[in-house]
Amino acid sequence: MSNRAYPLEKTRNIGIMAHIDAGKTTLTERILFYTGRTHKIGEVHEGAATMDWMAQEQERGITITSAATTCFWQNNRINIIDTPGHVDFTVEVQRSLKVLDSSIAVFNSRVGVEPQSETVWRQANKYSVPRMAFMNKMDIIGADFLYAVGTIKNRLHANAVPIQLPIGKEDDLVGVIDLMTMEAVYFLGDKGQDMLKKKVEEDTALPADLAKQAKEYREKMVESIAETDDALMNKFFEGEEILVPELKAALKRAVVNNLIVPCLCGSAYKNVGVQLLIDAVVDYCPSPTEIPAIKGCDVDDKTLVVERHSSDEEPFAALAFKIMTDPFVGSLTFFRVYSGALDKGSYVLNSSRNKKERISRILQMHANTREELDKVFSGDIAAAVGLKDTNTGDTLCDEDNPVILEAMEFPEPVISLAIEPKTKEGQEKMGVALQRLAKEDPTFRTYTNKETGQTIISGMGELHLEIIVDRMLREFKVEANVGNPQVAYKESFRNAVDVEGKYIKQSGGRGQYGHCKVRFTPMDANAEHTYKFINSTVGGSIPKEYIPAIDEGIHEATQSGTLAGYPVLGVQAEVYDGSYHDVDSSEMAFKIAGSMAFKEAMRKGNPVLLEPIMRVEVDVPETYMGDVIGDLNSRRGRIEGMESAHGVQSIHALVPLAEMFGYATDLRSKTQGRGNYVMEPHHYEECPRSIQEKVLAGKNQ
Repeated sequence: MSNRAYPLEKTRNIGIMAHIDAGKTTLTERILFYTGRTHKIGEVHEGAATMDWMAQEQERGITITSAATTCFWQNNRINIIDTPGHVDFTVEVQRSLKVLDSSIAVFNSRVGVEPQSETVWRQANKYSVPRMAFMNKMDIIGADFLYAVGTIKNRLHANAVPIQLPIGKEDDLVGVIDLMTMEAVYFLGDKGQDMLKKKVEEDTALPADLAKQAKEYREKMVESIAETDDALMNKFFEGEEILVPELKAALKRAVVNNLIVPCLCGSAYKNVGVQLLIDAVVDYCPSPTEIPAIKGCDVDDKTLVVERHSSDEEPFAALAFKIMTDPFVGSLTFFRVYSGALDKGSYVLNSSRNKKERISRILQMHANTREELDKVFSGDIAAAVGLKDTNTGDTLCDEDNPVILEAMEFPEPVISLAIEPKTKEGQEKMGVALQRLAKEDPTFRTYTNKETGQTIISGMGELHLEIIVDRMLREFKVEANVGNPQVAYKESFRNAVDVEGKYIKQSGGRGQYGHCKVRFTPMDANAEHTYKFINSTVGGSIPKEYIPAIDEGIHEATQSGTLAGYPVLGVQAEVYDGSYHDVDSSEMAFKIAGSMAFKEAMRKGNPVLLEPIMRVEVDVPETYMGDVIGDLNSRRGRIEGMESAHGVQSIHALVPLAEMFGYATDLRSKTQGRGNYVMEPHHYEECPRSIQEKVLAGKNQ
């Protein structure tokens, strides 16, 4: 491609993922500062400009830069996607990991792996994202690089290999030793922008025991890398010297195949080690051509697998991974181009919804500016302005070569609130605001309760909905009153039943006739598919054109159970017999017969209420552990396990969501503000009889 500024091999799409307080934002800011110093055109920016801009961005909501930022380093182009640290927003992490090629996991080097880091790590495992680890905050009291690396091995069961060692720690941190080249690197200047490199054996200022430790850890590193490569293994055993370029190439292959997690160290705040981290991104992280081609399915035949390779010559295919509302340009849809190229002003097909979209403007976020682009190429991450029908997870592709890329699967919301505007005028504004927010965030839903007429919002947790209400006030100027939280209960039935649904209406003229016999069997309510329809009629007892109508009737009826009108999970329906009338039968009649059969089955099948169970992790100082465990037990919690590190106990429990409301306040008061917790939906399970009666009584009032 002649008009491509950076070849694909020199493009990196990375994410920075971390626990809330590991220093991710500071690190991103430093990366932008160092890479923004000289842009590709060669103009040298003053550091001050980059930093000031951050302060104004905070006033305007920093997220605009954090969704995806592009920067440049040694003739390579790096797209950085930011991921939040809070577990209510796991969906954010999930969708960013989906479009990344690799990621940097940032850890606080005093504590190493923290509970939320595990959640993010598990998601990265799910998508097989290659990773590097950066042990940040080496300047704080108690920082311990090797301890932090140990926590990655023990808790995350990853093959963590240090490729650097810190020179000094806490207040004495001055630089790092690069074990690849065996150089001591010191960071000088007020912003650490000047690097001084000395060979370890020639550096007289280096303590002797540190030089000895560096030698020992280099041997360990070489051995770990050689274990992943047969050719190097032979050299290693024969005692031949392995050259640095060979080591780097082998380490890159090991990172891409998720065999090794290289560990680096430094302090973003004190400007130590950041440039070497960006070097490592270029050296060891894969470019879009070095990872497996993305798989999708054919638009007409969902079973047919289609591959799209990272190349500008292939047909255009991209995945929309985030939608944001920007005060200056309106709706921005961030997308990752997997194959092909796209010109500004052209039309694309949204194959997930079968709608055409016009790409009127394409923007790219740089460290401190937005650039209007005329064209984007495969491997790029950019934002389109003003797409009307595109939601998160949709595929945008070439009209003549449609494909649906693997869509993202998002968890169902677990908590609901009733919400109403404080003033009559706010009603319409609130509707618009909720619609926009639901488009940006796939785990947030809004609907109107048909029985009460109230507007209901649902999301992943109390914090999630609190932030939604707060954003409505700040961004859309809508003041709202919020009701008490409601739990998203579901229903199921215990016993297999055999029922028949008969809908016959014959009163002169054209009548209605639908009759089906159906076996209902309970399935696992937590399985991937919670509804299954089987047709085993023989001999044309029901004409085949009416079978889909029965399926539709049953499926629609499962949206509202007979106990309290909650959706029903875990239903297998098998139609095995029935009858029809030549004149009076119609699709509608069979649809009604199907839903009647389901309602009858729910009545006979011993219906039960299911409640959402959350996986809760509580971190508390050991002194408060007894109180906290007692409190969790009183909330019908089951303690699954405990771990301790540095005087902090991490308690793992499964607790019903209904008992977790207001837990944040209770935990703070029980631990004098020192405890914190995270929770995520785990599964649905049957309600105890007493709780079920209470819920049903409340529902019927």
